[in-house]
Amino acid sequence: MYARDNVADANDLQQRLPLDDEVEAATDMLRMLADGTRLRLMCLLSAGEQDVTALVRAVGVARPAVSQHLGKLRLAGLVTVRRDGRRALYRARGGHVRRLVSEVMHAASHRITGAPEHD
Repeated sequence: MYARDNVADANDLQQRLPLDDEVEAATDMLRMLADGTRLRLMCLLSAGEQDVTALVRAVGVARPAVSQHLGKLRLAGLVTVRRDGRRALYRARGGHVRRLVSEVMHAASHRITGAPEHD
């Protein structure tokens, strides 16, 4: 028996690949999270709804910048917004997005602290 006998052929591997649209959407989402301010915002929004004023105070970034970041996150499908009178309340969109943010922050913590990885 040869090692190559246990290797899937190219057709098997291609069938396991996600669709191009899925890869493009995932890449856009990850690109949005690759900015420190946006990742901080997502950490806060994963915990629950927040308005722009609270987010500005928490991240220490100017209001116009926070608004621009929120707009980008919304366009990427990472946050939702709802109106409460004149206030706009933002939150992370769904459990998948919240888990993505949580997992990347846990992975970063393990990398920084040297804690062993989970299987």
